[in-house]
Amino acid sequence: MSEVLILVVSFVVLLAIGVPVAWSIGISCILTILASIDSLAAFTTVAQRMATGLDSFSLLAIPLFILAGQIMNQGGIANRLIDFAKALMGALPGGLIYVNVIAAMLFGAISGSAVAATSAMGGILGPAMKREGYSNEFGAAVNITASTTGLVIPPSNVLIVYSLASGGVSIASLFLAGYLPGILMGLALMLVAAVWIKKKKYPAGERSSFKHIMTTFLHAFPSLLLLVVVIGGIVTGIFTATEASGIAVLYTLILSFINRELKVSSLYSVFLGSVGTTAIVMLLIATSMSMSWVMSYENIPQAVSDSLLSLSDNIFVILLIINLLLLFVGTFMDMTPAVLIFTPIFLPVVVALGVDPVHFGIMMVMNLCVGLCSPPVGAVLFIGVSVANTTIQKVIKPLLPLYVAMFIVLLLVTFIPEITLWLPSLFE
Repeated sequence: MSEVLILVVSFVVLLAIGVPVAWSIGISCILTILASIDSLAAFTTVAQRMATGLDSFSLLAIPLFILAGQIMNQGGIANRLIDFAKALMGALPGGLIYVNVIAAMLFGAISGSAVAATSAMGGILGPAMKREGYSNEFGAAVNITASTTGLVIPPSNVLIVYSLASGGVSIASLFLAGYLPGILMGLALMLVAAVWIKKKKYPAGERSSFKHIMTTFLHAFPSLLLLVVVIGGIVTGIFTATEASGIAVLYTLILSFINRELKVSSLYSVFLGSVGTTAIVMLLIATSMSMSWVMSYENIPQAVSDSLLSLSDNIFVILLIINLLLLFVGTFMDMTPAVLIFTPIFLPVVVALGVDPVHFGIMMVMNLCVGLCSPPVGAVLFIGVSVANTTIQKVIKPLLPLYVAMFIVLLLVTFIPEITLWLPSLFE
């Protein structure tokens, strides 16, 4: 118990005083292991676990997908997706709100980054919404929540991380399983937006001609084709997820140059931004892997498993408890370390009760998406508020009904496994 207390208390205290998450994880690991072995062995063991934690071919996909997302962000792809979404939905009352959701789903799925989707959609659609009299705070709230759908709809870096943490769950199955839950979440957010739009009586926009819709679709089609190439190649076994990430980089690079919206001189900033993001993510993964080992060494997963199973053997009760715990964790911990730390703890529990690891992975990621939109640590929340030039206090109120919609979809996905497992079953 003393080691468990050291781990938990030191981690919480370090976070509370503002130490970055990765450093908090690493320091708490060292302090915990020092209680069991001498200092030289403790430092050596933690360093070794950090290094071996990154020694995975699958993890190579993450920096490459991050690079592809950076190229898309500066290569004009977001503009084309927004134009296509406008042509489809712009004629509806409050159409720009629906455009934001659809464009965020498309761009988030293609880039695999909620932060990139939030900044791109907020930067492009935010000013347009202000000009047409939309509520700045509600627009920001929709942008913040809709951008997280790209973490569920593949390709998704966090699903690759879950595959690593779970001991090798099929990435192809996880990618296929994410489609319906991600689309369902987007539709739920649009339903809340529809109620808000009706209440505020926003006017309808101009109806697009069929010719304009087809023109914008043709402009957006090469970007949308990336999803087919990447996911199709992985599912059919033509290439692995890591090889698909390399193809994604090459594809987006060529497409951006063809669109003439990315110059050779811009590549330096693209690569620099990718390296910075990759360094942060990889340090989180390395320290999280060391914490997973420390917890295993101290038999924490087994203790948690026994405690949960002693409470109830009802799968619905256990899944509800796990969801509530993850919702709490997600409010103060970034998604990547949360997946790496809590997957080894909770996965054995649910597998023992007959839950499919693919189903649990999607449930876990959807749950932690709520944390990205929630204070005090939510990265997407802070980016969305900053881009919209507003404050968290003003955005929280319009966020509440969107939180409810996300939670309802999470419960549906949790207790109806067919939502996640139907698509993967078609390709078995």
